[in-house]
Amino acid sequence: MTQTTALGRCLAIAAAIAFCAPAPRAADKDGKKVRIIQTNSAGDNVHVIDPVTNKVVGVIEGIEVNHGAAVAPDGSRIYVSNEADSALDFVDARTFKVVNKVKLSGHPNNIAGGRDGRRVYVGIIEAPGGVDVIDTASMQNVKTLPTKGSIHNAYVTPDGKYVVAGSIQGKTINVFDAQTEQPAWTLEMDLGIRPMTFSANPDGSTKWIFAQLTGFNGFAVVDFATHKEINRIKNPDLPPGKSIVTAGSDPSHGMAVTPDNKTLVVCSRLNNYLYSYSLPDLKPLGAAELGGKGAAWVTLTPDGKTAYVANPVTNDVSVIDVKTMKEVTRIPVGYVPKRNTTGTLQLTPPPSRTPGGR
Repeated sequence: MTQTTALGRCLAIAAAIAFCAPAPRAADKDGKKVRIIQTNSAGDNVHVIDPVTNKVVGVIEGIEVNHGAAVAPDGSRIYVSNEADSALDFVDARTFKVVNKVKLSGHPNNIAGGRDGRRVYVGIIEAPGGVDVIDTASMQNVKTLPTKGSIHNAYVTPDGKYVVAGSIQGKTINVFDAQTEQPAWTLEMDLGIRPMTFSANPDGSTKWIFAQLTGFNGFAVVDFATHKEINRIKNPDLPPGKSIVTAGSDPSHGMAVTPDNKTLVVCSRLNNYLYSYSLPDLKPLGAAELGGKGAAWVTLTPDGKTAYVANPVTNDVSVIDVKTMKEVTRIPVGYVPKRNTTGTLQLTPPPSRTPGGR
């Protein structure tokens, strides 16, 4: 073999190896990683789960009776509502340490972060209730949005244009314009409002609100444009030989819509299943029987392929493959896990950039 031929073969092999090798993920380049944030409502810690390995990779300590969590859009912070101190705790996403506490107007429940990162909205369950507006730059509680009834869960619509807050006691859905922070509309229902989620129109605007209701094993569908309930769906009956779960959250508690707006997943504590429905026709697609018990909340990975269901009775999280609707594993966490969320955390300092972005 000539030297030229040997060199050519070596170059060809090297090129093939380079071509076949997996490209580094963008998340690795900028130090950001997707994480599942799992609160533990009867404990003083919050667990951080890696959805690639399905292992706990971090623990936030020292937040007694933590309730809701949200992640800053830039990944620098995690926000957690602290029931013991009636505060919103600011957590550094790299160290998992609490770096600041903002006093709230009353006892909090769940929270939501604004899409631009400037605000965090905190549902206040203590009467008279409302939604506290936290400025993330100044770390100040700047106002309370008045609501009809105290607030269990606060949300921001997928397009970031509205803040939506549900009241159990008031049986109302309260909607605010996120830019003006003024009331937009309120819908009175016949039952208390539990978790909600949203579907979007092709232009990104909000199409429907899906709202779970006190004592009902299913959900209501509210048209965002007309402010009217247009459907009410009951979750499937249990198969023969199966028993209900009597402890945990409300009969149906926790929902999420996949990013492609094609699938709605719905927890049923009563049946101990996670159900999936097609959108927009709301036809049943599948059902995942949970190994853990008490189905209280659900969050999805950014690609919508995997669901994480909090099980407050068995103190773990069920991991569900959404396509097959099968439980693939369970992850032990803290005491009475309930609310969870998905976010991309800035786990290492962002790379320095010279002028011109080079």
